Amino acid sequence: MKSFIAIITAFQENRSSRANLKTLLRLLGVMFALIATYSVLFHILMEHEGQRHSWLTGLYWTLTVMTTLGFGDITFHGDVGRLFSIIVLVSGVMFMLVILPFTFIQFFYAPWIEAQTRAKAPRDLPDDTRRHVILTHYDPICAALIPMLEKYGHPYVVLCSNSAEAMELHDQGISVGVGALDDPETYRRMRLDRAAMLVTNRSETLNTNITFTAREFSPMVRIIATAGSHSGRDMLELAGASLVLRPDETMAQALARRVIGKDGAAHIIGESHGLLIAEAHAANTPLVGQTIAHSGIRQHSGLSVIGVWDHGRLATVEPHLIIERQTVFVLAGTADQIGRYNTAFSRADDQSSHVIIIGGGRVGRLTHDALTAAGLHPLIIEKLAQRVSQYGDSVIGDATHMETLRKAKAREANAVIITSHDDDTNISLTIFFRRLRPNAQLITRCSLERNVRTLHRAGADLVLSSASMGANSIFNELRDTDNLLLAEGVCLFPSPVPDSMAGRLLADCAVRSETGCTIIAVEHQGGRTINPDPGCRLPEGGTLLLIGTLEAEEKFLRQFKPELAPQELRRRWRRQARAGT
Repeated sequence: MKSFIAIITAFQENRSSRANLKTLLRLLGVMFALIATYSVLFHILMEHEGQRHSWLTGLYWTLTVMTTLGFGDITFHGDVGRLFSIIVLVSGVMFMLVILPFTFIQFFYAPWIEAQTRAKAPRDLPDDTRRHVILTHYDPICAALIPMLEKYGHPYVVLCSNSAEAMELHDQGISVGVGALDDPETYRRMRLDRAAMLVTNRSETLNTNITFTAREFSPMVRIIATAGSHSGRDMLELAGASLVLRPDETMAQALARRVIGKDGAAHIIGESHGLLIAEAHAANTPLVGQTIAHSGIRQHSGLSVIGVWDHGRLATVEPHLIIERQTVFVLAGTADQIGRYNTAFSRADDQSSHVIIIGGGRVGRLTHDALTAAGLHPLIIEKLAQRVSQYGDSVIGDATHMETLRKAKAREANAVIITSHDDDTNISLTIFFRRLRPNAQLITRCSLERNVRTLHRAGADLVLSSASMGANSIFNELRDTDNLLLAEGVCLFPSPVPDSMAGRLLADCAVRSETGCTIIAVEHQGGRTINPDPGCRLPEGGTLLLIGTLEAEEKFLRQFKPELAPQELRRRWRRQARAGT
């Protein structure tokens, strides 16, 4: 019933639909007038031939003739009556079988279908809509973000500029709205003043227009925008964006950071109120060949080994896990503990690393700059010379041609980074270079989340998804906690010490084995113990800080059922952390 009312409302709001309905009603009036006139003339002509019939019979005869259903029980005997029958028959065919059906479809049925479409893709959100996320474009980043929003109960709407685009998304089960992106009225209808966030991820110029329009309507709403250049970032900040994301720059820095470095040192990838998350490659360190239990990482540095990267996913570590050259640790602790780790395990590498970057686009050039700043000497392979004109050591040519590879000394490469924005190209290049250099580190980017596993199967050691990275950044901002998603699914979250754990030793709780989460800090009465020992007794009324994947967080909260909702826990923890308690 509610859906039917919405369709009627959408139908009545359209001015052309109302005009078409009036035209249809006039045609129906003409048709009824013809039926009445023919019924009267039927009686007159029948009286002339000496036949008498009831008025209902006259109406019956008129309708059977006009609709060509045929008749035989009532006929005229004279030529005048038969000529009248022909006129009624022809006018009925033209009017009831041609003009009226066409008019009905054109003026009523089609607008009704359009009204149904508008009801599915509304131009107004309900008055009680609050704390929702408005997305201005459905791209790979939003495709990765929407499942996170749905999983954690954040309402959202994808704002489309036309009904056709909206209906295509609606058929995929996505919540949509329709409106001009540069019209303040659109944002009033989308309840922007009550929204939690506006995300605009179109072109820089359109993002600037959207940001400026939305900021004028709502001075307080958080606006997240994407930019592809420094000048675009400046424009968006001046227009009023709360946060400007540089997806290409973020991707380039992540690609460069994951190249096997010279010393195997720990590199910080996230921070939250004094807690640091770092990555460290095992290559070129004395850790290779040892097990986690006998590595001495915790004894020498105090850091917790949260997990290791396994084909793009954070995997928990077992004590008997053997550390290999390709192993990448995810560590948690303080700056002092990271310094002790680097002192104990990092080693200088006398051999210069030869890194090849496939693709001289924006990401490839930014990756080159980041690696150069780190002291490496990368080389770009690019087909178009004008793209890399400022990089004198670049090799111009097709990366799959042997002559190009000889010039680039590809067989001597320690690492190959594939930076094309086309996933199909990246898959084929990954297969090619894995066959060419079986032992080299192979890192590639991808645009669509679904291609991550395909690239791993093709032979990539690490795959970085721009969609996942962008979605994580936006989700961090939405959840109102500094760096809640610290890196590619690594989640930091607070929880009060559950009643079932209070007073027990940390080692006896088996949190990691049962949930996949790692307790990295315990807070109680204003004090904080980072990376507590297994013999630490968990205090009643204290707060735990845990790290794990989003799935591990959900499993922990479901199993231990904290008294406060996760959102309230985070708000309270953030207030305490900022107050220095």
